[in-house]
Amino acid sequence: MAQPQILILGPPGAGKGTQSSNIAGEFGVEHVTTGDALRANKDMDISDMDTEYDTPRAYMEAGDLVPDEVVNAIVDEALTTANGFVLDGYPRNIEQVEELEAMTDLDVILSLSVGREELIGRLTGRRVCEGCGANYHVEFDQPAKEGVCDECDADLVQRDDDSREAVENRLDVFEDTTVPAIDHYRDNDVFVEINGEQQPDSVWADIKGAIRRTIDG
Repeated sequence: MAQPQILILGPPGAGKGTQSSNIAGEFGVEHVTTGDALRANKDMDISDMDTEYDTPRAYMEAGDLVPDEVVNAIVDEALTTANGFVLDGYPRNIEQVEELEAMTDLDVILSLSVGREELIGRLTGRRVCEGCGANYHVEFDQPAKEGVCDECDADLVQRDDDSREAVENRLDVFEDTTVPAIDHYRDNDVFVEINGEQQPDSVWADIKGAIRRTIDG
């Protein structure tokens, strides 16, 4: 059969990136994110869309948000050319759900469920190396020397968007816009909710089992 087409949903800090990489490696599919898709198609001709700029690159270089209609077109292009995929970071709202349903069929829809306080702890505890960009956590993944990167000895810092205020705002936006999109999928036969508060290996075991059951069943 064709390679599976998988959607993974969940709030910031739920572990979608880590588990998407596991899925891509295990099932031989592409890990498609909106960021990667934008970078890969930044010179795509969008002049027919009557937007301010004629390429996604122009929006990115100007520091402007890329319009939804452009993001939709780029995701469509990425999925069309992929031999199986795990889609991570899209759709973010009901409108994008409708766009995705028009683009492709999904074999598995995974939703990582993690409580708000757990997410706040994960995100506010993250520390990033100023030198090489390596990620650490004050509780779960500490460097050998406090505040210093193991890889390059540069300082570890908290990003502005990992402050408690910023994290709370990101989660509010997720609950307002993306939770309705997730709820839309709950009655779908291939929707599977995964307990994302477990250890990463246990989360992965549940995800792998759910995908196997769905595509083999």
